[in-house]
Amino acid sequence: MARIKYYYDTETCKYERLKVSAWDVIINTLGFLFVCLIFSAGLVLVYMNYFQSPREAYLEKENAQLELYYELLSKELDQTNAVMAALKERDDNIYRVIFEAEPTPIARVNYAETAKYKNLLDKGFDSDELIKGTLIKVDNLKKQMYSQSKSYDEIAKLAKSKTQMLASIPAIQPVSNKELTKLVSGFGMRIHPIYKVKMMHTGCDFSTPRGTPVYSTGDGVVKTVATNLGGYGKEIEVDHGYGYVTKYAHLDDFNVREGQKVKRGELIGYSGNTGSSTAPHVHYEVIHDDKKVNPVHYFFNDLNPTEYEKMLEYAEVENQSL
Repeated sequence: MARIKYYYDTETCKYERLKVSAWDVIINTLGFLFVCLIFSAGLVLVYMNYFQSPREAYLEKENAQLELYYELLSKELDQTNAVMAALKERDDNIYRVIFEAEPTPIARVNYAETAKYKNLLDKGFDSDELIKGTLIKVDNLKKQMYSQSKSYDEIAKLAKSKTQMLASIPAIQPVSNKELTKLVSGFGMRIHPIYKVKMMHTGCDFSTPRGTPVYSTGDGVVKTVATNLGGYGKEIEVDHGYGYVTKYAHLDDFNVREGQKVKRGELIGYSGNTGSSTAPHVHYEVIHDDKKVNPVHYFFNDLNPTEYEKMLEYAEVENQSL
């Protein structure tokens, strides 16, 4: 039962019954509701600031884990980048030095490219820089891996080419000479066998019986098979590529034809006494970049250091060529 309220009327000097209008009820109700709303809002704010909901606690834990994973990933990327740097250093300072190639350029991300992350990141989150840094490291690593893979492809080609080059460069004596006694005249000023005056001798003479096998000193293609009445007599020229040509002169017979491919150590002819020659022998020349060079420096494949020193001594004797 609602309580009845009275008020004292000074004019009538009586207590009159207080009449409450519907409007008063509405205002009072609205006021009460407003106070309740303010109080509730305050409670919600206090709760939100000092207490976490299960969902917020879960998200916060998840974010902490993600940040930890990003940090671990960043460390892994740093270690991987260090490995890539070591591979590049080995590539530049070992492999490319061996194959006489230029160092590879450093592959780096153009930081102007990081604008592509602008829409993805830059949202004001604390983790933006961490994510951005990780993405940049990933891009760096991808570019370095691509650059290094291309470099190794090039190294593989260089290795193959180097193998071919090493097989092609003249590296043995043109005749069997285990006793080191067949080299009778070396490269340099020597007495001409016919004119009896000192002239430039552009090769090495190996004294051998007629018909002694003569071998190609490197892989190549037979460039010339010719017979001259004087001069070199019967001669063979082998083009080894890489600027190298070898000449075998005063032969008795041939075992190859022009255009034929030959391997190092392959029989190409037989020693003789043709052309301007005074005794059976093989005149051997090495031509590099159109310049005749001392052949004795190209016997390294079948001589040990001691034998090489002996060959140098024999080649330096200023005697008469054959």
